[in-house]
Amino acid sequence: MPDRTALFTGTLFALAAGLMWGLVFVAPLMLADYPAALLTFGRYLAFGLIAVPLAWLDRARIRELTRTDWLEALRLALVGNVLYYLLLSAAIQRAGGPLPTMIIGTLPVVIAVCSNWRDARRDGRLPWRRMLPSLALLAAGIALVNHVELQHLRQDPLADLGRYAWGALLAVGAVVCWTWYPLRNADWLRAHPGRSPTTWATAQGIATLPLAIVGYAGVWLWQIATQAPLAMPFGPTPLAFIGLMLTIGLFASWLGTLCWNEASQRLPTRIAGQLIVFETLAALTYAYLLRGRAPEGLTLLGVALLVAGVVWALRQRPTPLAAEARPA
Repeated sequence: MPDRTALFTGTLFALAAGLMWGLVFVAPLMLADYPAALLTFGRYLAFGLIAVPLAWLDRARIRELTRTDWLEALRLALVGNVLYYLLLSAAIQRAGGPLPTMIIGTLPVVIAVCSNWRDARRDGRLPWRRMLPSLALLAAGIALVNHVELQHLRQDPLADLGRYAWGALLAVGAVVCWTWYPLRNADWLRAHPGRSPTTWATAQGIATLPLAIVGYAGVWLWQIATQAPLAMPFGPTPLAFIGLMLTIGLFASWLGTLCWNEASQRLPTRIAGQLIVFETLAALTYAYLLRGRAPEGLTLLGVALLVAGVVWALRQRPTPLAAEARPA
């Protein structure tokens, strides 16, 4: 179990990661004319290119990574980067920002439950009755915000319910990807405490680069083959596209991953998983700023419940299995 300093610094790193990751939720709204695949591969092409000089500067530690490490980085890049953002950006373009954001907001609950089930031997077991208040607060907060968004949807006569439903389904797929990613990523980091989180974040960027190159080329060829109107290689607003891809490639992908790795090395997976709520709060804030209006009272109440759930989670202490098994 981490000491108070590790808990505090780990929480700050998780907060920083959430603030940067929230940017990826508004990018599909700002570039609504771009297909989700082009946004995904554009983002990770930028991430990979940013990682190349960083890998050169860190080449001594990069060389220490084994073939097994690189295969793990490739798996994490494929599922946690490419597939996750492909599903998320497609969901946002179909259902708008808030609904997919709140579906992704279930991640703290899903990851906490999965972590308490699978990582008890490593991190200690927190009895479910002690997790219940935190999980209930998180779930209630998400439900309130989701309720407000669904009310807006019902009041819109032009709303395409089928499109919104498809967006919600894609967002659920993104939840599956990002439930797997932090658990698997934390496994590697906790198994390699002497390895630098910076190096591991850079390695994932390098592993993402060939996936992004192949994917970007595939989108380009598809646009040509189908005679699609989208101007390639950078779409109808190239400066905005390149600038936004570089921004989220640097901050959301590399620096956000670095901050999350730092948090994962300091915190039990059960706590780190619940701190993904910071991403949800940041994404909602950015979405409302983009809308140009303040959130409703029920939305603010939902946000307060989300924060209360995180605070409650940080106050809990798991019981080591050895102590749990010791006779009274």
